Amino acid sequence: MKKQISHLVAIAFATFFLAGCASSPSKFYTLNSTAKGDGKAAADCSVAVGPVSIPAEVDRPQFTVQSEPNRVSIDEFNRWAGPLNSNIARVIAGDLAVLLGTQHVVAVPLANLDPAYRVTIDIQRFESVPGKSANIEAVWVVRKSVGGLPVSGRTSVSEPATGEGFEALAAAHSRALAKVSGDIAAAIRTETEKKQ
Repeated sequence: MKKQISHLVAIAFATFFLAGCASSPSKFYTLNSTAKGDGKAAADCSVAVGPVSIPAEVDRPQFTVQSEPNRVSIDEFNRWAGPLNSNIARVIAGDLAVLLGTQHVVAVPLANLDPAYRVTIDIQRFESVPGKSANIEAVWVVRKSVGGLPVSGRTSVSEPATGEGFEALAAAHSRALAKVSGDIAAAIRTETEKKQ
């Protein structure tokens, strides 16, 4: 009888544990282009964005959050909807299309485009601090496809999160990337003006 009761308790515990796991489904997030046009004339150029490299600690589906200055946590139930580096390239391409006023901006790889400019980006810091901020530090290089010297820059952004949840963090990262895109767009505009 004792053996049967302990067996029933074990089954009840397992059922309770599995029910608890089932009640916490994963949530998926994406980044979005948020840049606004500045009223400048459209830049007559085509741009390919990528590759984008990201730090190893955030190169995973799960959100990596900064819990202490030298400690991070991996959140199993809050995840990126796709590879983060591809998401960043897509967002920056979308931002540049708005900022440069041209539809000829793509995230690589795209076989049928011979762009006037190629942009490579090394994200050196991509920090998510829940309820506080999204912090990005990016080193980027703009290269003319034909002739000219590459132009490089570094953009550091700390964008406040407007809420406590992961959606607010994803939105803050999107706004931070728009600022990175603004610096890249300014460099491309300077280059296009040199040839006029």
